[in-house]
Amino acid sequence: MAKYILKRFMLAALTVFVVASITFFLMNMVPGGPFVAEKSISEQAQAALNEKFGMDKPLIVQYKNYMLSAAHGDFGLSLKQRGRTVAEIITSKFPVSARLGGISVVLSLLIGIPLGSIAALNRGRWVDDLIIVIATCGIAFPSFVICTVGLYIFGVYLGWLPTMGLTTPLHYILPVFALAFYPTAYITRLMRSSMLDVIGQDYMRTARAKGLSQHVSLFKHALRNAILPVITYVGPMLAYTLTGSMVVEKIFVIPGLGGQFVSSIMTRDYTVIMGTTIFLATLVIMMNALVDIVYKFVDPRIQLK
Repeated sequence: MAKYILKRFMLAALTVFVVASITFFLMNMVPGGPFVAEKSISEQAQAALNEKFGMDKPLIVQYKNYMLSAAHGDFGLSLKQRGRTVAEIITSKFPVSARLGGISVVLSLLIGIPLGSIAALNRGRWVDDLIIVIATCGIAFPSFVICTVGLYIFGVYLGWLPTMGLTTPLHYILPVFALAFYPTAYITRLMRSSMLDVIGQDYMRTARAKGLSQHVSLFKHALRNAILPVITYVGPMLAYTLTGSMVVEKIFVIPGLGGQFVSSIMTRDYTVIMGTTIFLATLVIMMNALVDIVYKFVDPRIQLK
């Protein structure tokens, strides 16, 4: 186990390095710069700002300096939010996205797993058809459509729910629903197909032949094996929802990390783009590694090599 974890850690560090390198060079290949759009300042002032932030040096020198600083945990100062470091921005924005995403993850699992199991146990019946239709709609509809429809119906037309910010519990309802709808639908379909495969196995027929009730055979034998594909999906889903959907945060004006990432791209805030990309990549890789380790505890037959 320790050897496997060390191997995954080394591969994770290499992956983050590659992602950071690709992001850095692609970002700097785009014409223009973070200070070009500021028409209120002169060319001399732009040159002074480039010199201050080290952007007047050759690209390979900028890359070397940034990667050395990032390796020590220093992502530099924001180019647009004067006086604030990238670490401070991530630290202040991430808890908002994590709280929103955590609620969405829990909701997706609590709804998706039971719905998928119910659909599998009622295969071919009207309950199964209804769940499949809802799950298909959840996968087919983009998040911005869910956001727009929810805003219009419950925020504008009916006036039941607030539409901006996260100041009260009611503010969470629309963004959580929009963020959790797709994962819930995907987990439902994933759980249904996995459960159908498991309940047809020989050991399930043996359990029923021994006189075990459907409830015991389902939760003691079938669910533990059927949930493995869901665990695989939970890793990247957790990283995605914890950082918050960029579209959802932008539409509902939520001051989270996803919305900040979009704003940094629009304003060409290079240091925030790099810092956020490295943070998100690290989070996704950590979640995937954690899922692989959890696999071992869920199914002891799996060998980690």
